[in-house]
Amino acid sequence: MKIAEEYNAKLILEQFADNPFLPKFYNDPERYSFPLEMSFLADRYNQLKKDLAERDLFKSFTIADYYFMKSLIFAQSTLKEDEYKLYSKVFYIIYNQLPKPDLYVYLHQNVENLLENIKKRGREYEQSITAEYLSGIQKGYFDFFRQQKDISILIIDTCDVNFVENDKDFSKIKKEILEKQHNKGISRIIL
Repeated sequence: MKIAEEYNAKLILEQFADNPFLPKFYNDPERYSFPLEMSFLADRYNQLKKDLAERDLFKSFTIADYYFMKSLIFAQSTLKEDEYKLYSKVFYIIYNQLPKPDLYVYLHQNVENLLENIKKRGREYEQSITAEYLSGIQKGYFDFFRQQKDISILIIDTCDVNFVENDKDFSKIKKEILEKQHNKGISRIIL
């Protein structure tokens, strides 16, 4: 990510490409949602535990492109009620062992743009993602945000900006994040 490069921050990127359940899930969500969510839970926990434990003295702060709570938000949208109850028990046992971010930055995008981005990305197994599924995930995020008391959350509407290709848009978003980070003395940011 551009901010991590520019400010010499430690960057943690979600590793999902090798998940063997992901293509299966998109073909048969009913059958593969529980193994998919459990494998993501284990993978995310292992990655964060390792990456956050390895402090880099030469980096001023850490940026991750996902927050562990993502696991619960997605599981709530994909699992049956009994599976979700079991999943959430395991989730909270693990979640309580991880450090929490100082700032959570949510780059909000409308569903139409998300679908267009998925189409452009060209991953065959993602092409069947529906607007309803994405709306449910977004609702899960906003429900989560409303419940948070201990995490500083910054929601940035990116529906009409292209911060990847437009330097002005990137500078505007960067300024918002860094102002919040500076004012709060933040060292762990989720983007």
